[in-house]
Amino acid sequence: MKVRKGLPGGHYKPLADKDIQKIHETSLKVFAEVGVQVNSSAARDLFLATGADVDENSHVVKVSPSLVEELVHKAPPIISLCGRAENGDLDCEIGGKNVYLGTGGTALNVQEPGTQDSRRAILEDIVNMARLVDALDNIHFYMLNVYPSDLPVEDVDVNRFGAALNHTQKHVMGGVYTIEGVRDVIKMAEIIAGSAQKLRERPFISMVTCVISPFVLDESYAELTMEAARNRIPVVVPTEPLCGATAPITLAGNLVVQNVDTLAGVMLAQLANPGTPTLYGCISSITDLRDMKYLSGAVEMGLMNAAAAQMAQFYRLPFYATAGMSDSKVNDAQAGYESAITSLMVALAGGNFIHDAAGFLEFCMTASYDKLVIDNEIIGMIMRAVEGIQVNEETLAFDLIKKTGPGGHFVSARHTRRHMRSEQYVPQLSDREQRAQWQAAGANDAKARACEKVKEILNRPRQSAIPSEARKRIGTEIPGLRSFVMD
Repeated sequence: MKVRKGLPGGHYKPLADKDIQKIHETSLKVFAEVGVQVNSSAARDLFLATGADVDENSHVVKVSPSLVEELVHKAPPIISLCGRAENGDLDCEIGGKNVYLGTGGTALNVQEPGTQDSRRAILEDIVNMARLVDALDNIHFYMLNVYPSDLPVEDVDVNRFGAALNHTQKHVMGGVYTIEGVRDVIKMAEIIAGSAQKLRERPFISMVTCVISPFVLDESYAELTMEAARNRIPVVVPTEPLCGATAPITLAGNLVVQNVDTLAGVMLAQLANPGTPTLYGCISSITDLRDMKYLSGAVEMGLMNAAAAQMAQFYRLPFYATAGMSDSKVNDAQAGYESAITSLMVALAGGNFIHDAAGFLEFCMTASYDKLVIDNEIIGMIMRAVEGIQVNEETLAFDLIKKTGPGGHFVSARHTRRHMRSEQYVPQLSDREQRAQWQAAGANDAKARACEKVKEILNRPRQSAIPSEARKRIGTEIPGLRSFVMD
């Protein structure tokens, strides 16, 4: 099977060039005239040292247009989020219009294979989700997708990353919660890499901090951002403005808020350590104005994240996008069409690191084992769409057409055999049999077939992705790590 990843998108553009410029100019006015509330004194000191206007009473920092552009341009335009395959096949080159899709975080609940109910997530779920992601070729990275309710917060960071790193070789990104947790995760990754330098050369972990909309750099998240940056670990600073709640009801107004928020995080990372690999992040969506709840499967989410891809391309920043979720509680038709529509929009717009695109239901509250398999199929189809149609002398096939002539066929042609596996997406889950064959095989729908695939993968013997000597060191040197994580 041909695995498609890192292909260039950018065919879909919801914003005209003049729209991008207007959002940029309005954002600069917000930085200069409204400002951002920075609740970390250390972060305020960094802004003050560069010439920003800092009000110590309100904690509001105002930044001139020239300083905004100077700081943003310190971030590298392309970064490598590496896997651990020796041949580099699992690496993600994030930037430009390269497209990758994967899981997201962080859901509180889990839906077991074959069920419709949910329960609280535990650490064992991270182990099993990592194993699934490792086996599903179209899911390009593992973003830690559930929060383990069975752990105290001080042990969450190291156990989430440890469980993932030991059960998939794909790149692992995750939100972080404590400074000590960040330090322990970095130390663990350095042990796996062989040295601190090797980890920095090929970073197979990255971290997520957040900006609070509208225009707040929270003390805790600011400290976490600076800690990741000081250690030169790739960091994303996403923001989640919601139309009609924490942003204007209009999509354009939301894009201004989201742009200011994430650029504030990018600037902070560059102030802490210039050149830190930093992703422009967007989690924008809308609210249900009947009760003000967050909606994850709305087409407007796809629109705003596709537009944000254009903004990130304008600033020449790697882009962390959101798509592929559903507000449905089960794996039904709604889950399929909501997930497919938003993921397709953002991928075609050239979103680089599209998280939440595999496994999420119920307003991003529930991670579904079965949906990981279903979304693996959706992503495969989306990447075929991103690839587009190649037009050259070989694919136009004029010589073959001339040779075959009127009334001929192309079934036995070498040209057909040469291209049949690369030209078409070959589904792994979809049913394309005649009705009689489908009925003879059990007449299962996609949900049932996905459940079977989950169980088949998880019934395989567990295999560690970390060498035994490194596992031993991690077990003795990293406090708070649960023993079964390194099994």
